[in-house]
Amino acid sequence: MTPRITPRGPVSEALQHAFSTDAHPDSPAMGRVVELTAAALDADPDLLTDEDLQLTLLMMYGLSYGDTVDADDEWEWNPGLVRARRLIEREFERQLRERIPLDDLPEPDAEAVAAYLFDLTGEDGGPSLSRFIAKKATEQQVTEFVIQRSIYTRKEADPHSWGIPRLTGRAKAALVEVQSDEYGAGRPQRIHAEIFAETMRGLGLDDAYGAYIDDVPAITLASFTQMSMFGLNRSLRGAIAGHLAAFEMTSSIPNRFYGNGFRRLGFGDDVVGYYDEHVEADAVHEQIAGRDLAGGLAEAHPELLPDIIFGAKACLYVDGLAAQHMLDRWQAGSSSLRARESVPA
Repeated sequence: MTPRITPRGPVSEALQHAFSTDAHPDSPAMGRVVELTAAALDADPDLLTDEDLQLTLLMMYGLSYGDTVDADDEWEWNPGLVRARRLIEREFERQLRERIPLDDLPEPDAEAVAAYLFDLTGEDGGPSLSRFIAKKATEQQVTEFVIQRSIYTRKEADPHSWGIPRLTGRAKAALVEVQSDEYGAGRPQRIHAEIFAETMRGLGLDDAYGAYIDDVPAITLASFTQMSMFGLNRSLRGAIAGHLAAFEMTSSIPNRFYGNGFRRLGFGDDVVGYYDEHVEADAVHEQIAGRDLAGGLAEAHPELLPDIIFGAKACLYVDGLAAQHMLDRWQAGSSSLRARESVPA
């Protein structure tokens, strides 16, 4: 079942309308989306916080993931849609590169790259959302946290899996090894996205993908669309490798804190199991992703080293902004969700 998505501006509204029409290569409705996209970008928006364009991008990517938007499959590679998508992607990438400096890079050696990434993630000065949840968060706030994270986590691993056919050798084998665990190593009930669905049900939430798209802000959507952009574009294969390395390196310890926070509030294994799973799994994954995936790719393709580091830093930057949004709203005594002040029981 695909979610109902409420447009957030003229571009997402036009895209939703186009999806209700015939997916013809020369669709006038999609031509209108292209025009509106170009006009919106001419206004020089901040794409990390632009509600309309982030939702538009998520809806476009939803065609490739499935069960995300209500649209004919023929829209996925519609020339007009691809044109509009690339307009947004180019500006999104440009803004990210403008904000994320690449200082001294490590040598394109597996051990040097891994050491650099461990230093980078170990020194990350981003907001400690996990510590707040461990010690202070209320039941309403942890429920909001799960809602915010559901946009990615109910599709967990999928954005990074786009990188598999784009890699070869050591890096490819490493990515497949990590992803195999994410998908339950052949056990459907252990697929991480499905374990997270159990967490959602334990909190009384709807576990259908996208049930809460309307409730989360653009910065939460940006966390998902960024990794989707990296994964779906071969030119950014270095970035998706670096993104996954940073993602795994900043997962194990925070997930221990998340689990502690849910236990503090009295939740049981049905809710906490997802976080416990990642404490152990990601402690292993970070080694594979750092040395064999990111490091192995840098050794085989030194020209991709800047993008590997860019992807890692982009992961920390955007996820840090999403975490800061939640902390700021909670510390101000309000909800982190859009257009409502509380989560229904």
